[in-house]
Amino acid sequence: MSRVGKKPIPVPKGVKVTIGTELLVEGPKGKLTVPVPAGIRVQQNGGTLDLTRDGEQFAALHGLTRALAANAVEGVSGGFTRELDIVGVGYRADVKGNIVSFTLGYSHPIEVFLPQGVEAKIDKQTHLVLTGYDRQALGQVAANMRALRPPDPYKNKGVRYTGEVLRKKVGKTGAGAK
Repeated sequence: MSRVGKKPIPVPKGVKVTIGTELLVEGPKGKLTVPVPAGIRVQQNGGTLDLTRDGEQFAALHGLTRALAANAVEGVSGGFTRELDIVGVGYRADVKGNIVSFTLGYSHPIEVFLPQGVEAKIDKQTHLVLTGYDRQALGQVAANMRALRPPDPYKNKGVRYTGEVLRKKVGKTGAGAK
């Protein structure tokens, strides 16, 4: 029994939902489409969206489709944010338009192009705030930026998510090496 799929999705004021072979969600932040697979039915009852499935074989798709639709509704109404911290001497980032330029200890700066719908803001050159209405695109951009210089387990230098807990490893000592 899918608990996620049965939850109704509240639709806030200002968000327009069009139901067809795919769900079109329009709001003040932007437009998103969610594919509706065969076997899943979407109905709008007043201010909520309800998803039902035709049989037990569609249980996994039921929860997935409901989660994607809820993310689309939340994204076009309120948006999502991801925050990254850059830790390390001389490590920093700059934003020029829709290009983020990173200086991460390599011999050259690394430039990352931001896709449409994702915006970046930098505080103090080491704290990066990404905002957007598409949760998947936003998470992928944040993951790509973190992958440029993942946090080092010995010195904890690199790009990390704000609040990410890292396990610091102890370096080798000279006493036992012979």
